[in-house]
Amino acid sequence: MHPLLTSINFPDDLRKLDRVQLPQLATELRCFLIESVSKTGGHLSSNLGTVELTIALHYIYHTPDDRLVWDVGHQTYVHKILTGRREAMGKLRMAGGIAGFPRRDESPYDAFGTGHSSTSISAALGMAVAAQLENSERRAVAIIGDGALTGGMAFEALNNAGARDANLLVILNDNDMSISQPVGALNNYLARLMSGRFYAAMRRSSEKMFKGMPPVLEFAKRAEEHVKGMVTPSTLFEEFGFNYIGPIDGHDLDVLLDTLGNIRELTGPQFLHVVTQKGKGYAHAEQDCTLYHGVSKFDPANGIDAKPVQPEVQPARPTYAEVFGKWLCDMAAHDKRLVGITPAMCEGSGMAEFAENFPARYFDVGIAEQHALTFAAGLACDGFKPVVAIYSTFLQRAYDQLIHDIALQNLPVMLAIDRGGLVGADGATHAGSFDLSYLRCIPNMTVMAPSDEDECRQMLYTGHQLGTPSAVRYPRGCGSGAAINQEMRALPVGKGVLRRAGKRVAILAFGSMLAPALAAGEQLDASVANMRFVKPLDAELVLQLAREHELLVTVEENAVQGGAGSAVAECLQQHGVAVPLLHLGLPDSFIEQGEHAQMLADCGLDAAGLVKSIEVVAARKF
Repeated sequence: MHPLLTSINFPDDLRKLDRVQLPQLATELRCFLIESVSKTGGHLSSNLGTVELTIALHYIYHTPDDRLVWDVGHQTYVHKILTGRREAMGKLRMAGGIAGFPRRDESPYDAFGTGHSSTSISAALGMAVAAQLENSERRAVAIIGDGALTGGMAFEALNNAGARDANLLVILNDNDMSISQPVGALNNYLARLMSGRFYAAMRRSSEKMFKGMPPVLEFAKRAEEHVKGMVTPSTLFEEFGFNYIGPIDGHDLDVLLDTLGNIRELTGPQFLHVVTQKGKGYAHAEQDCTLYHGVSKFDPANGIDAKPVQPEVQPARPTYAEVFGKWLCDMAAHDKRLVGITPAMCEGSGMAEFAENFPARYFDVGIAEQHALTFAAGLACDGFKPVVAIYSTFLQRAYDQLIHDIALQNLPVMLAIDRGGLVGADGATHAGSFDLSYLRCIPNMTVMAPSDEDECRQMLYTGHQLGTPSAVRYPRGCGSGAAINQEMRALPVGKGVLRRAGKRVAILAFGSMLAPALAAGEQLDASVANMRFVKPLDAELVLQLAREHELLVTVEENAVQGGAGSAVAECLQQHGVAVPLLHLGLPDSFIEQGEHAQMLADCGLDAAGLVKSIEVVAARKF
């Protein structure tokens, strides 16, 4: 079915093809991508848009000796297919299968592990400098999207790279036409010309010729900039010290091959601007690239139903993100000081309705988590009450801003932290395994973990009313199906609730672990407390349970080290109470991708796992 594709196991096989065969290979790759991802789920639009670019890179560059660093990594499926993992695509993002992002331990062709954005230029520059130090002709290429280029780290790297003479190529994959003019034949021609040896040699000769005549040299440079400026978006990257080339059509293999072939022979920092189309070659994805960005299994012939019909008798339970989105709109209607901020995760965080209904108070700051938090701090300084919707794994990128700009100044900024805990198919790069540990040690912070949908709504209201820094941390997906009280009420801060009275053993559950804790409590006749607050901890409840039971068990979907269980241990130590204590949570390791429920079971965090762990300890203690 895919004769060319099946003949290619590694890039060496690709480089044996004649150039005229490559368009057919691109067609076969798109067909294979659609067939494959429709069966496994994954990122589709971005991968369809980088088919030709990936072919051209592996055709021109001597991978894996030359280094390719893909920013974020959403767009690397074609790269994986061409580098020995075609057959493994059947278990993409599954337990025991290949990851959805580049991983150094998966293939020598994955030069750098990614998953978070805006890191590629820094990493590739490090590799380019390493080659320079070794007197190697090895090349380093960073492929970054226009969205990832909004991250401040990317500009830090550009600033540093332009000041060096390392052989680095940065490719801007511009797939939203956000900073480019329409691509045409003239631009393609000029890109070939400006990437060629003649142009580079002429440029160097002119600089030498006019070096002794500064006014003339300056005039020549400005003239060049103006000539480029007539046909390119800006001279921004030239100011960073790069030789800017483009924009070119990222789906024209002839242009890509000629341009990349020329660039590989150049020295110093080069910047290539490539314009591509998300979803290219699949009509459904071309029409709605956002819907097809990350997909579940679907029928390729019919595409995804953007508005699936829900059963009338039993409607689907809302996700935590939807609970947050509904609360945000309700709260905004009551409080004109509320503003909503997201670092480029509007749909994922459940903010689409808020953005539509309150556009003047909605701020998408791009992939710039550090800026998002300090921007929120600035708003808070002048009387507004910012709500920052952010994934747990991405909040890690703004830790200094949280401490220095928000907590230190005790500003009323609330973090709505989605994807707390394990996240399933996206794996370790996207897991929110550490937030309870790194949040509870920050002064002035209030940290809440809801156990169901209604508690999430009320905690969001509680945090908004505090007037100090706060965080509500909830998991991905749906809750237990609890009825949601539309009336908003503030919870008593730092107070948990005893949900079940039992004997000998007390289970202190935090957030998402309440449901399995209750199930385990039934089997063990154990007391179960919904702790609700990680900080401030309900010390009174902890001490009461310690006095009345022979074993305390803490359970959290967070790293055991430094987490909520550690807070309980510190509380007991502070009050001089000695009682056997068992901490259950995520192990001291990065947990690979898989199905969420099975991942929890593997960590011993389902009801059966809790029972087993408690029985082992109880057998020794009782």
